[in-house]
Formats: sequence, structure tokens, C-alpha cells
Amino acid sequence: MAIKYFSHGACREVTGSKHFLEIDGRLLQIDCGMFQGRREESYQKNKQLPFDPRAVQALILTHAHFDHSGALPILVKNGYNGNIHSTSASRDIAQIILLDSAYIQKKDFEILQEKAAKYPERKLTAYEPLYSAEEAIQPLRHFVTSDYSRPFRPLDGVTAEFYDAGHILGSAMVHLAIGDRLCIGFSGDLGRRGLPIIRDPEIMPPMDYLVLEGTYGNRLHKSIGMAGEELADIIRKAHSRRSKIIIPAFTIERTQEIIYLIHVLQQEKKIPVLPIFIDSPMAVNATAIFKIHPECFDNEMLARFTTANIDPFGFDNIHYVVSAQESKEINNFSGPAIIISASGMAESGRILHHLSRHIENPDNIVAIVGFMAENTLGRRLVERAREIKIFGRAYKVKAEIATLNAFSAHADYAETCSWLKQHDLKRLKKVFLVHGEDDGLNNLQHELLGIGIPQVEIVNYGDSYELV
Repeated sequence: MAIKYFSHGACREVTGSKHFLEIDGRLLQIDCGMFQGRREESYQKNKQLPFDPRAVQALILTHAHFDHSGALPILVKNGYNGNIHSTSASRDIAQIILLDSAYIQKKDFEILQEKAAKYPERKLTAYEPLYSAEEAIQPLRHFVTSDYSRPFRPLDGVTAEFYDAGHILGSAMVHLAIGDRLCIGFSGDLGRRGLPIIRDPEIMPPMDYLVLEGTYGNRLHKSIGMAGEELADIIRKAHSRRSKIIIPAFTIERTQEIIYLIHVLQQEKKIPVLPIFIDSPMAVNATAIFKIHPECFDNEMLARFTTANIDPFGFDNIHYVVSAQESKEINNFSGPAIIISASGMAESGRILHHLSRHIENPDNIVAIVGFMAENTLGRRLVERAREIKIFGRAYKVKAEIATLNAFSAHADYAETCSWLKQHDLKRLKKVFLVHGEDDGLNNLQHELLGIGIPQVEIVNYGDSYELV
């Protein structure tokens, strides 16, 4: 039996996860994410897949984040006709992410077309949507769902199991047993112990090979307990300044974590009560999905809210905003407030309008609560750029930029090593590192070799690795 592994995404970068196992000529794909970065580069990379979707027999989705699921409509549009295996929560979240992506692409295209015509000197390019709402629905017909620790067979001779990755609702690691020869693990995005709402990452059965993410391979996070304290600090500051807190937040998990923590802080009377606007139709839908998947909740969430029949995501001062008109009206609100909006990397969507309105006021606070990939507007804010461009117009960055590192849902290098050391390292032959930038991957490689992993390889785009 000939088994090869290769990747067409998330190689020395943190977007566009697309990994493959070739087993005696049959292709099994793990994840199908959208590349995110500079608009032109992203458009070209996402428009044309570097492989033939018709050659893929089955696909396993580790979780529904856009950089892991966003290209599924492109895959199906170009001929993929196999099953898409995931947890039920991931299937539900993928539905709203794909439909929201189609909507955002359409609206951005229309806005940029209008601005390009109005301001020809800006030389704006309006990129046509990569898929429509109708095309975004098509992958949903291919989903087959399985719960954690329930074996399924994506291909003849291959048995797979999901284990909780502790990253977002429904996120999974995948353990694959190929006949009686090899066991291969894919970490997906590895979460952290103690995150709000969801359970901790599980330990997988013994493996010969592991494909492991390295998003924070050279960083150490503040403790999870610091997340609430950091959030409380900026809320008290905004209250005293009578200013706005603008949070570009991923609509899946991060938005719900922030809502949950604000609810807890208010219950404990640690913060003043400010109006909270959740300005993202997808976040509204995602929050509803959280409510119907309590099987993913940790014990603290169950004890504090679920068993007490209290809605953790609904309280008097929170306002869920759906319509574009309501979104515009937020900017007319006077006094301190918290505005949480998508996209998480501040590359598209309603967050751009809030940033353009508030970024030049030094009393306001832009809170960064997630990883920002290279060449995104969010990364430029993290790096304290003095000026940013939104829809071709330059804005001075005068607002305070607060980076709340304790919110990360990705394990840092110490947490990754701690998790890995709980596995059977005697059997593990090699770890392949993906989903990280060079500095992080190089450091994680060094750390993993230091705990006794015999081989650690940083994966290069398109390179093929024989598994024996």
C-alpha cells in the first residue's frame, strides 16, 4: 500500500488549509479553506484550485472556520461529488459561514464597483464573487455528520474518528487508521485548556504520523483567566471616556466568548453596563446555533447557565443587529458602547464601516481579540500602522489599539508541547507542521524536537511526503 501526504494550503502561512492523503491512488482531502490576504492575491489563489476536485474521493472537515471551509463551494462547483464528513455542529456553522461569505462577496463587489465609478483616481478593482448564494448551498448536500469518538469510514480500508479539538464549537481532530498499517492524525486547529463555553482538547489514540498546526509556534499566551480581566479593563476605560470599543471578531466562537464573558462580568458586578451591539447577521445566526448544541459545552457553562435555564447570550443591554439600516444607525448612538462586528481580520464586512467612522478618534478603543494573518488590515492595526486604507481612502490611526492576547483560541507552543506529551511518543515517527508563519514554525520545530519527537518537518506547498 502506497501512502503519500501533501498540502495545497496553510504551508508557511495561516490560511487556506487544504491537506491530502493519497492512498493507493485514492485521494482523501482534509479541509478546504479560503486563502485570506491581499485582495488581488487572495482572489487569484482562490479562483483556481491547484488540483482536480473530481479526483478527490472524500473530504473531512475539521471545523467550520472560513480558512478551513470557505472554498467548499469552489470545490463542488468544479466537480467534487463525494461526501463531506464533519461533526453536526461544524455542518451547521459551515452553512452560515458559506452563505455569509457569498453575501459579503456580492456586497463588496457592489460597493467597490460604485466607489470605483465615483472615485476613478483611487484605481479600485471590483472582484467578482467567487460563488453565489445558490452555489454556497451546494456543499451542504454532501455533508455526512458523526459525533466525537464514533468511527466512520471515509474510504474503504480507512477508519476515521473525531476527537474534540477545543478550538470552536464542533471543532475536531481527526484520527485515521489505514488498514492495519498506519495511523495518522490531523490536529485541525488545536485549542487551549480552559476556554470559555467549550470542552478542553482531547487526547488521540496512538499515531505514526501527526499533521500539526503551528499558528502560535513562537508565542506564549497570557492565561485564559486574564481574558476577562483585560476585557473588564477596556470596558471600564471606555465608560470613563464615554467612548466606543470596536471589536473585529470572528463570528464563530470569539463573538460568543466575548458575550459570555461580558455576561459573567456583569453578573459579578465587575464592569459598568454598556450597550452592546452585535453587528453581524452571521454572528446572530451563529449564536442561535450555539444554543442548539449544548453537547459541546464544558461543565462550567452547563453549571452557570444551561442547568439554570439562563440564556448566556441574551441579556438586557445586548442588541443583535441584522439589517444594514440598523447597522448604520449604530454610528449615530451617542455615549459609550461596545460594537462587535465581522470580519475577524477586518478585511471585509461591516467592521470596515465602523472602523472608518471611529478610527480617527483618540478616545475610542479598537480591541484585537484574535490572530491576524499577514497582509490583512487587522495585522496592520496590530503592528500599530499610523495610517490605514479602507475602500481606497486613507485614515489616520488615532484610536487606542488594544491587543488582548489572552483570547486566543489556538494553543501556544508550550500548550502544544504539553498536549502532545500526553500521547504515545514512542510510536510517533514524525510530525508535519502546517498553518503557521516561518518564525513560529521554526520555533515550534525546535521545541518539539526538544521533547523527544524524532522528526519534525515544516511542510512546503505541493511537496509530497511518503508515509511508511
